[in-house]
Amino acid sequence: MLDATARDTAITLARTLAEDDAFRSALSDLIAFPTDSKSPDAPLHAYLAHVAQGFTAMGFTTQGLSVEGRPFLLASRIEAPDRPTILGYAHGDTVPAMTGQWAADRDPWTLTEDAETGRWYGRGIADNKGQMLVNMTALQAVLAARGSLGFNTHVIIEMGEEIGSPGLGRVCERLKDQLKADLLIASDGPRLAADQPTIFLGARGGATFRLRLKRREGGRHSGNFGGALRNPALELAHALATIATRNGALQVPGWVPAGVPDAARAALAGLTPAGGEVDADWGAEGLTPAERIHAWNSAEILAFTAGNIAQPVNAIPDQAEAVVQLRYVPGIDDTRLEQALRAHLDAQGHPDVTITREGSQFRASATPVDHPAARFATASLARTHGAAPVVLPSLGGSLPNDIFTEILALPTVWVPHSYPGCSQHAPNEHLPRALFPEAVGLMAGLYWDLGEVSRAELLGA
Repeated sequence: MLDATARDTAITLARTLAEDDAFRSALSDLIAFPTDSKSPDAPLHAYLAHVAQGFTAMGFTTQGLSVEGRPFLLASRIEAPDRPTILGYAHGDTVPAMTGQWAADRDPWTLTEDAETGRWYGRGIADNKGQMLVNMTALQAVLAARGSLGFNTHVIIEMGEEIGSPGLGRVCERLKDQLKADLLIASDGPRLAADQPTIFLGARGGATFRLRLKRREGGRHSGNFGGALRNPALELAHALATIATRNGALQVPGWVPAGVPDAARAALAGLTPAGGEVDADWGAEGLTPAERIHAWNSAEILAFTAGNIAQPVNAIPDQAEAVVQLRYVPGIDDTRLEQALRAHLDAQGHPDVTITREGSQFRASATPVDHPAARFATASLARTHGAAPVVLPSLGGSLPNDIFTEILALPTVWVPHSYPGCSQHAPNEHLPRALFPEAVGLMAGLYWDLGEVSRAELLGA
C-alpha cells in the first residue's frame, strides 16, 4: 500500500530544497568548472571529484575510472539485493563557452540571474549539470523523508557526451556484471515545452558525412572559362538536392523508415514539438511535425562551402564541400548508411562526389511506448503533476541511449528538465528558475514510487 502522506512529505521537502539558497550555491559551484569537452585544459577530473563528494554525503560509494583518455565516475548505493536496481546517468562536460557572445556580457562559467525574466544563466545549466543536480536533490529528499531509497542505484557520470561519449561503451562492457540493473532512469535533453513534464524512451541515431567534389587545382577565371568548365559548387548543389525533395522529405533508399508504429503515432497525437517552432509543410508527407521529429528520419545540411564567401573573386572554385547529418529512428540498417548514400548519389549521376564519415555515431534505440516501466514512470509523474506527462517515443536529438539498451540490455526512461528554448549549445544557455522546484518534486515522486514496488511490478514480469 502506497503511503500517500509520506510521499507528499518527500515531494514537499524536495521542492523546498530546490528553492533554498544551498541549491543555487550548489548549481553555481557546478557551473564554475569550465568543463568544455574540447579543451585540453578542462578540469574534468576535478569536476567529478567535486560531484563524488555530493554522492558520498548521501551514503553512496564512489569509483573513479579512466577509459580512452576520458574520466568517469560511478556512484552506487546498494540497500537490499531483492529490491529493484536503477541505473542513472549524467554528463558533466559541455560545449565551448562562447565567451564574449553572451547577452549583458555574462560570464558563461558564472551562474547569473535575470530578475525580470526569472531565468538562470550559465554554461551547462541545461546540458547537463542542472539536470543532474535536480536528480541528486530528489534523491536527497527521499533519503531524508524515508531514511532509505527503497531501491538500489548506480549512477554513471561521463565527461565526453558532447564529443560522442568516447569510452562509455567500454565502461559499461567492463562493468556489465557490476551494473546489473532493471531500468535506466536519467535526465537530459528538453521537455516538449517548459511547462509540460515529459518522458522520452530513446533517442534518434545520428550520423554525419562530409561530401566533397574537387575538379582541379586552383580556381579559373569566371569570364575566360565560364560555361566551359565544370563548377563543383553547382554540381554539389545538384547532388545535395537529390537527398531530399524541395519540401525536405528524404529520398535516399536505406535512409527512409518503413513507417511509424501505431503505439508511437498514438503517443504523439495532438502534440506540437519544438516549442511550436515548426514549418508544417516541411518534411515527409502524411506525417505530423511531432511524428517527423520523434518517429521519423531527417537529413540536414549543416554546412556548405565553395570559394570564399566573405571575399568572393571572379573565379570558378576548384572544389566544394558540404556536411550532411542524418538523424534516424530504430529499424534502419545503420551499418550501411554510407553505402546507401553512395549508391544513391551514383544512381543520380554524381559518382565523383566523395563521402567521408565525420565524428562519432550515436545509434538509434528506444524502449517501446507500452513497456511496463514506461507506464510506471508515466503514472508516477501524472500522480505528482496532476496531469499525464507528454510521452515521446524518441528524443529528436541523439544520446548514448543505445549503450544502455544494447550493452546492458536495459529499458530506458528519460525525464528531461530542460526545454527547447534553453540555448544549450549556444550563447545564453539558461533555464527558468521556477522549473527547478517542479522538476525536483517530480523526480522525488518517481524515486519514492520506485521504493514502493517490487521488481516484478516495475517490469510487469
